[in-house]
Amino acid sequence: MKLAKPAARNPWAWVPTLYLAEGAPYVMAMTVSVILYKRLGVSNTEIAFYTSWLYLPWVIKPLWSPFVDMFRTKRFWIVAMQLVLGASFACVALTIPAPAFFRYTLAFFWIMAFSSATHDIAADGFYMLGLQERQQAAFIGVRTIFYRIAMIAAKGILVVLAGTLETRGFSVASAWSVTFFLLAAIMLALFCYHLFALPCPALDRPVPRAPSGSASATFLRGFITFFRRKEIVAILAFFLLYRFAEAQLVKMVAPFLLDPRTRGGLGLSTSEVGIVYGTVGAIALMAGGLLGGWVISKNGLKHWLWIMVSAMHLPDAIFIYLSRAMPESLYAINAAVALEQFGYGFGFTAYSLFMIMVCEGEYKTVHYAIATGIMALGMMIPAMSSGWIQEQLGYSGFFLWILISTIPGFIVAAMIKIDPAFGRN
Repeated sequence: MKLAKPAARNPWAWVPTLYLAEGAPYVMAMTVSVILYKRLGVSNTEIAFYTSWLYLPWVIKPLWSPFVDMFRTKRFWIVAMQLVLGASFACVALTIPAPAFFRYTLAFFWIMAFSSATHDIAADGFYMLGLQERQQAAFIGVRTIFYRIAMIAAKGILVVLAGTLETRGFSVASAWSVTFFLLAAIMLALFCYHLFALPCPALDRPVPRAPSGSASATFLRGFITFFRRKEIVAILAFFLLYRFAEAQLVKMVAPFLLDPRTRGGLGLSTSEVGIVYGTVGAIALMAGGLLGGWVISKNGLKHWLWIMVSAMHLPDAIFIYLSRAMPESLYAINAAVALEQFGYGFGFTAYSLFMIMVCEGEYKTVHYAIATGIMALGMMIPAMSSGWIQEQLGYSGFFLWILISTIPGFIVAAMIKIDPAFGRN
């Protein structure tokens, strides 16, 4: 006799694990890939250029989100993408020791990135279908926390593991292969778990593909209304340029920490980078974001905008100090990175809330998808050239350039209009 699939489950049984599965692949593709390639001897120019292309699936994510809605259920897409992600991690692990490792691993990172972006679409939609409205509000913090835990585990614990294996006699390639095999096993375990743990909501079904009411037609109407608004130039400028400096900086932090002091870096080990950037920095980033959300709820976004803009950009100057003073104290390096990451988390709250404000209205979901795509484009384009700029200027000159690159962030903040009451409880 065929057993009926559960229409509902306790959210604690699947919401935390779903967002662990969502966070880890993104961090592996965007951040850990940089550390991997740096340890394998790839140049900063190539690292920044090729790993920045991995943003592309998130840039064009809004364009294929209607197809995820129209074909099969979101539950199907979630488990299918987790299977593909597990296989992608395993393929990266297998090809790291290969002579042409850069070409092969990058191809599998591409598959990973597209699968991860598709998983994001399905998971975020499934969250709204699998929970009642009151549960959605109650678990919004849970999903955020477990997404952040996945980030810390991926660029903190796993990087420390790879570094520990390096010090235990494993070659760099072998150490990272073992790490990716472990991650593949974890992702495949999540796939097996979610096959049974995810509920089967009655509303989780393909949307009708009738021309008059299709998801693609809705997206097209939403797309047109988004770009027809009067303030669209200021909105686009803010989305694209607010993180202009940070988009470049984020690709070069790990190489700077890893490069030997003879090349201008701080000469940290892989494990130390996992602690400094992947753990301490990630926790500071999360703390900054939590504080940012709390203070905005008290006084509104407009009240805190310029403080957040300053917090986002001015701490970038700490890397000028690090590149010139070259401190050997791990405590000093941890404190400096934590300060910059805390400021980034605090300042990014303004960006996140402004996106929500802009996307309110009839086509809220479509507009938010478009906004996140533009946000990813704003990270992708500046990051592509960051490695080349660094190799031309050296780390000290590059970080001075980063400080200059914060100027557009201040300019676009002055261009936008914000309701004084927005964000306030």
